[in-house]
Amino acid sequence: MNNEQYLKERLEDQISWYDNKSIKSQKRYKSIKGFEIIVAALIPVVAIFELTWIAGLMGASIAVLEGILNINKYHENWIEYRSICETLKHEKYMFSTLTGVYRYLEEDDAFMLLVERVENIISKENVNWANMNREKKEG
Repeated sequence: MNNEQYLKERLEDQISWYDNKSIKSQKRYKSIKGFEIIVAALIPVVAIFELTWIAGLMGASIAVLEGILNINKYHENWIEYRSICETLKHEKYMFSTLTGVYRYLEEDDAFMLLVERVENIISKENVNWANMNREKKEG
């Protein structure tokens, strides 16, 4: 695989994947959390009208929504995916401009270092994901 292929088929693909996953996780987190905040704010209003059973349902729905957020870890995924996306972008730009760790290297050496660093970033994330899913199953 040459430089252009790797940059396009692997690095750009991974940057795009993490970017999309980060955006989706952020939207899901903010949507659920926003709905949860609205429901929580309405409980005292409903309680004024002595509709205790509705207030109870609203309180239960908050617990369910919080459980969904906890199980799916949208907030954690949003932050983690964004961090990885930005780290991969950083590597790409440093390599493209031959700065940082790539500064004094020949083109082939710089490319090999890029591949090693990118694959290490992706590998660490895969290990973290596997550990998180194992914790979910055990919990």
